[in-house]
Amino acid sequence: MSAVASTTVELRPGGLWLAFSQNKLAWIGLVLLGLIVFVAVFAPWLAPHDPLEQNIVARLEPPSAEFWLGTDSYGRDVLSRLIYGARISLFVGFVAILIAMLIGTAIGVIAGYIGGLFDQLVMGVLDVLLAFPTLLLGLMIAAMLGASLENLIIAIAVTEIAPFARVARAPTITLRQRDFVEASRSYGCGPFRIMTRHILPNMLSDVVVMSSLWLASAIRTEASLSFIGLGVPPPAATWGGMIREGFENILDAWWLAVFPSLAILATVLALNLLGDALRDASDPRSRSR
Repeated sequence: MSAVASTTVELRPGGLWLAFSQNKLAWIGLVLLGLIVFVAVFAPWLAPHDPLEQNIVARLEPPSAEFWLGTDSYGRDVLSRLIYGARISLFVGFVAILIAMLIGTAIGVIAGYIGGLFDQLVMGVLDVLLAFPTLLLGLMIAAMLGASLENLIIAIAVTEIAPFARVARAPTITLRQRDFVEASRSYGCGPFRIMTRHILPNMLSDVVVMSSLWLASAIRTEASLSFIGLGVPPPAATWGGMIREGFENILDAWWLAVFPSLAILATVLALNLLGDALRDASDPRSRSR
């Protein structure tokens, strides 16, 4: 059993945190993302106005002391809608990536471990999905399912399953030939136990690191689908929907499109900085420099 017990995860939490903490850009991303999450969680207490409250008298007012980021064409406070929009964007992105990570990782590990014709068939189907641009595939799925929060999550999750499966499959093919896996088979361990106890822990760090990068992609996709009317239906506040309204009034009210665009930019930038830092920290060649 000594060979089985020698299974080790290449990326230890202590080494990851040490490498991560030495990256200044990682701290910028972490603080920025933490601020955005804080605003989203405490939106009811931070928003100065009801995001759905209409005031036609105050429609399209520029930023002022009463309305810090101005108002939209219905007189709704842009700042309040921006704060509540963070809730939808982060929730949709996180849930969609979590679903895609669970399903895609399972598919990749199973296909990589079994191999043969099954692996070829599964990868062939995933290659078809990868042939479509993410936004186009999400648009097709959202258009077929209809505009709703649940359908938006499903559409984004489906677009990210194939990349997760690819990331999980490659190390599985390598790990299934390692000595500790062969030792596990010799001691009577079944495929399920081998995949969950010996293979998955050794490649999970790669999946987690990539999920932070693809979370940014999911948020961009959510905003794009909301922009073309396939996201969460109005009057719910979404960043993509706010940009769409701002685009229609770009000559009269520049603030409607600029502020939600900056919110998306800040969120994607924070996630990319975190993802790059985690990727560098998990790469032994980067940490040894």
